[in-house]
Amino acid sequence: MATIGTLTVRVNENAQPHGEVGKAVVRLVDCGAERFLQIDTYGRSTRDIHGKLSQTIRLDKAAFERLVDLGKRHF
Repeated sequence: MATIGTLTVRVNENAQPHGEVGKAVVRLVDCGAERFLQIDTYGRSTRDIHGKLSQTIRLDKAAFERLVDLGKRHF
């Protein structure tokens, strides 16, 4: 698991489409004095172990606010 506190922006000039994952779950995490938004992704249904967690990313408040701002400007 990774907790992200800082986001660096780079433009990807040679982006290719990605396949869709099976599902993602957003968790609202409260660790007492700290709060996070956590995104868990799960593999495709064709994966050997169906429903297995693939990766987890946690955003602290500053990273989440930065991501929302970047998304609003990009879209």
